[in-house]
Amino acid sequence: MTETPSPYVIDADTLSGGLKPIRQVILSLGSNLGDREANLQGAIDALRDTPDVVVVDVSPVYETQPIGGPDESGPYLNVVLLADSTLSVELLLDRAHAIEQAFGRERSVKGAPRTLDVDLITYGKKTIESEELTIPHPRAHERAFVLAPWLDIEPDAVLLGHGPVAELLEKVGTEGVTKLDLELQ
Repeated sequence: MTETPSPYVIDADTLSGGLKPIRQVILSLGSNLGDREANLQGAIDALRDTPDVVVVDVSPVYETQPIGGPDESGPYLNVVLLADSTLSVELLLDRAHAIEQAFGRERSVKGAPRTLDVDLITYGKKTIESEELTIPHPRAHERAFVLAPWLDIEPDAVLLGHGPVAELLEKVGTEGVTKLDLELQ
């Protein structure tokens, strides 16, 4: 992934006149409660409505089996978004959490079924380790539900610190991951 300027993102701070870096970001969205398709489309729309975020591409929808969590967890619908943003990583994470909350996400039990999960997978070529966030996402290289849709929208993608997404997907396999004939906008 590269940090290339997008003609759709304003890189100047209108208050200070300073330039802000434009970063390419990968976000993974998943839902296994309620109207899963509507939850994902709503999250995509909310990200499109976010100032300083331009959704460049949306992967096809995948249905995947849950990893961990209670036995009653149903299958997820998953998509991956490629976006350009001038938001700081903290503001982008805050926006992801606000979108989850708007769709009724409850953070009670780890791995519990959820209406919406929005994960920040990459943020430009940055590596970040803090209490709130690790970038690249610490388990993305092990998750076919992230790798398969990401590969659809960025065939030459490389996950920083782990290698080409195509090789990572080959390593983890695609069992339990089904591409649906469904595309969200």
